[in-house]
Amino acid sequence: MKKIFQLLLFIFLAFGCESEKKAPEVPSPNVLFIAVDDLRPELGIYGNQFVKSPNIDQLAREGSFFKRHYVQVPTCGASRYSLMTGLRPQKRVHIDNSVFYKKMANQKEKERPESFVHHFKRNGYTTVGIGKLSHSVDGLVYGYTEEPSDIKEMPYSWSRFVFNPGKWKTGWNAFFAYANGENRQSLNGQVKPYESAAVSDEGYPDGLILKSALQELRKLKTQQKPFFLGVGFFKPHLPFNAPKKYWDLYDRSSIPIASDPFIPQNVHPKSVGRMGEFYNYKLSDEKPTLDQAVSDDYARKLIHGYYASISYIDHLIGQLLAELKALDLDKNTMIVLWGDHGWHLGNDRKWGKHSLFERSLKSTLIIKLPGKHHKSQEINTIVESVDLYPTLLDYCGISQPYDMDGKSLLGLIQSGKSDKINQAFGFWRDGISIKTDSYRLTKFYREEEPKIELYNHLSDPEENQNIAEDHPKIVDSLVLILEEKLPSFYSIIR
Repeated sequence: MKKIFQLLLFIFLAFGCESEKKAPEVPSPNVLFIAVDDLRPELGIYGNQFVKSPNIDQLAREGSFFKRHYVQVPTCGASRYSLMTGLRPQKRVHIDNSVFYKKMANQKEKERPESFVHHFKRNGYTTVGIGKLSHSVDGLVYGYTEEPSDIKEMPYSWSRFVFNPGKWKTGWNAFFAYANGENRQSLNGQVKPYESAAVSDEGYPDGLILKSALQELRKLKTQQKPFFLGVGFFKPHLPFNAPKKYWDLYDRSSIPIASDPFIPQNVHPKSVGRMGEFYNYKLSDEKPTLDQAVSDDYARKLIHGYYASISYIDHLIGQLLAELKALDLDKNTMIVLWGDHGWHLGNDRKWGKHSLFERSLKSTLIIKLPGKHHKSQEINTIVESVDLYPTLLDYCGISQPYDMDGKSLLGLIQSGKSDKINQAFGFWRDGISIKTDSYRLTKFYREEEPKIELYNHLSDPEENQNIAEDHPKIVDSLVLILEEKLPSFYSIIR
């Protein structure tokens, strides 16, 4: 009898415990975040069939690509700060390239705002950064011609930050690198804004960034924790330097040039802005000004360099994504590819960024969720860079640390539904801009007239004519919306 009782007890305990066993936990998703400097949506998938970008195009076909994604600030450091914090600018420092140093580098660990990388780390992720993700290309605070300091731009964010400057020795030297080991600074600006050298992918620093990224992926494969891997590529930022094999992909004589190489009608030249960044390359074949466009031949040469730089980075991204798949990590990794702002390729008589026109504020955004969670789609809803922070957290099941200006795009990606208003806001020096379905309105706080610009994107997508004077009711309605978002520092220059 005792043996029977023991047997029954054993069976009860065995099956009882089995019934209480929980279903296996689904591991937290990984994140691969790819930042590409100065990448306007000049890609095959975005409609430019001349550009050779097969790997980025394929990523977009497997995920969601956003046709109307806008950054908050058309300069590298400030755009990345808004991205990383989920907040639009509220102080003048927030539109400055040095904002990471002036704000995040000096704050205490528990202060807000915190970067989404920091928040992932606090929620159990291994966070690894490679290349240009904040403003400095190696995550450290120092000037272009200085030795690296020990001050980190994002001191609490990274489990580890990796950057190999190679023969260029420092991050900023590598950022402005030429194939012979020199850089813009070492040659005192006596350089051209482009180079085509017969070197391998690792003959320029972006190839070294890829090499480090592949090594880090293999390390992350062996750990049990989820990871956030950020990879920041330099090109197509100036100088347009890329291995010759990528230049050889193009027939320069057939490269189309800007159809709008002039200052828009009824616009003050100050709205277009300076080209100081381009002028740092003192051996440029021609010097563009707002009074004189470059020749068509030189425009084609510069655009050729920009396209070759895109194709170079596209090839590196293809290798990175192939390794993710080879390691079987793609099945549980969210992939985001983001451009930090656009660039005028002779449009509006400008070569550079730093304006409140569509060419500067509109950039590339592609999001791919792993496995069955995603379907291929083109999304035409207006979205902003500040939307990425809440989107990343939403998909990974992590709560937001504070209220943000951005809205999660997860519902839009997964079901096409969103409560997001079709508006985007851009900020630069003396002006603020709002993009809606049909219009862009920009208001400047300056002496020069006109101070208000209105463009009808349905009839004038290139923003060739300011029609503000002809449509006062539209202007008034958009100014009301715009001024709700107006940072207080603009009141100083009203």
